[in-house]
Amino acid sequence: MVQTDDSSLDPHELRAVQLAARRALDRASGWGVYPTPIAEILSAANIKVAPASIFDPRRIMEYLIGKAERTAVAVRSAISKMFGIADTLDNTIHIDHTVRPSRQNFLKLHEAGHLELPTHRKIFSIFQECEKMLDPDTSDLFEREANNFARFVMFQGDAYRDMAADHALTIRTPMKLASTFGASIYASCREFARTNHRACAVYVLEPITFSPQAGPQAQVRRIEVSPSFEQRFGKPGETVIARSHSLGRVLPIGRKMTKATPVSMTDLNGQAHECLAEAFDTTFNVLILVYPVKALTSAAPTFQYPWQ
Repeated sequence: MVQTDDSSLDPHELRAVQLAARRALDRASGWGVYPTPIAEILSAANIKVAPASIFDPRRIMEYLIGKAERTAVAVRSAISKMFGIADTLDNTIHIDHTVRPSRQNFLKLHEAGHLELPTHRKIFSIFQECEKMLDPDTSDLFEREANNFARFVMFQGDAYRDMAADHALTIRTPMKLASTFGASIYASCREFARTNHRACAVYVLEPITFSPQAGPQAQVRRIEVSPSFEQRFGKPGETVIARSHSLGRVLPIGRKMTKATPVSMTDLNGQAHECLAEAFDTTFNVLILVYPVKALTSAAPTFQYPWQ
């Protein structure tokens, strides 16, 4: 099932989020430090990471013992994940320690975003002290804003985009840059497509399953495209990639990676283009990078990205 949008914002919303993110990097002198110094960024913001995961049932009572009623309500909200896992009462974030470290890095920055964005802190403080529920539309906006805060800090503004522009157009590039920035391969591949000056798209698929009728197939989780790819091809709308699909032959079945394989894609004018597609199986997701052959030699554009 294709996931709902988790990152788009209006220009004025994006500017406000990025201003807060810049302040967070400035306070920690985090620009140009790799991997992105998340511990220092949180420390400079006086944000604490709970030493034991609140997701562990054995820890819940330990955390609540001796706490005031207001804090107990805040913790209950955190456990429900209704507002994320940010406790405004004592500037603490709670992270599920059972997830992989690279994912924890993004989660820390996401929850820090809730504490660093003034509107979030004010609203969360009110709702943590009562039984009311946050309006779903507002909750969705806050999640997208926190995601963009985490994205901007993790990839240090334009640093990832500029670094990727100097590397080859291949799925190995975002895999390498993931470790450079301390991000997950999933997040790195998404950023690679979204900010690349070359025409390319990244399909994020769920793990491959086998259907008696269709054979191997994978549900589409998300599709990220570069600005120039969208201008030429639009944004793909597939919900499943099966063997019968043009990208079906790229599915990495019984292996971790699929090398660059010729495929054909039709642009918005109905013209077919020779493309290459390559894939990597992270175990959690299958990532497919696809790009027109001509994109391999395209020069950087002169237009500005929305956050510049």
